[in-house]
Amino acid sequence: MKTQLIDTIQALHDYKTTLKPEDSIGLVPTMGALHAGHLSLIQKSKAQNTHTIVSIFVNPTQFGPKEDFNQYPRDLQKDLFLCSTNGVDAVFAPTIAQMYPHSDTITLAPPKNLGYVFEGFIREGHFSGVLTIVLKLLHLIAPNRAYFGQKDAQQLLLIQRLSHDLFLPVQIIPCPTQRDTDGLALSSRNIYLSPQERQIALKIPATLEAIKQKIQEGQTQSAALLAIGKQMLQGLDIEYFAICDHHLSPLDTIQKDGTIVLVAAKVGKTRLIDNLWI
Repeated sequence: MKTQLIDTIQALHDYKTTLKPEDSIGLVPTMGALHAGHLSLIQKSKAQNTHTIVSIFVNPTQFGPKEDFNQYPRDLQKDLFLCSTNGVDAVFAPTIAQMYPHSDTITLAPPKNLGYVFEGFIREGHFSGVLTIVLKLLHLIAPNRAYFGQKDAQQLLLIQRLSHDLFLPVQIIPCPTQRDTDGLALSSRNIYLSPQERQIALKIPATLEAIKQKIQEGQTQSAALLAIGKQMLQGLDIEYFAICDHHLSPLDTIQKDGTIVLVAAKVGKTRLIDNLWI
């Protein structure tokens, strides 16, 4: 299947005029450097929609001044090949000038309780950039459904709030975290890890799996679970490790279908996040 490359907003509008009223659109928003995690979102979209659009845009407004915007992996030709071989109908890959026509741009502020803790505290301005670009994409593409991975748990919760609070006519579809054969959560930034660093990073999924096992055995006290996790995560530069509800408020006791275990850590210079949805 030949995937159509669309790189301007006008071309996107022209493409949408070719669709039938009864057609449905699934959107998979990405920053490129596609991997098996992204492909799982694409397959979910293809199963639920007549057309699937993948957006590829490394969004500058969600990167801090000391973050890796310039170094972020980019390989549009490889991404297009993966999209074509996985049945994507169109790739929307606009320039920065297309998405941000003015230097003094309008931005969105995330809700205080959900948007300024954990990732929002460490990465100042990050979620303002995320919500702004997601809203732009949802307005431009007007999908019936949009697909986001559970690995970026806080981002997913905020995008669900964005859709709810701004009355957007789109269904936000959460998709399970995809992992490599060694258990490490798939991420475009994993390529930064040396072989030795990757072995250290494997403490993160091992810790989450151990916590899951303890919960299945009947342990419900967060303090006990966190103590186990902190012991297993020794040697990593932990930025946060917490057990929360879906509003990201700390929990003393595990709630079935309402708990997330969050962890962020640096291994060498590489920053990794992972989580467990309970």
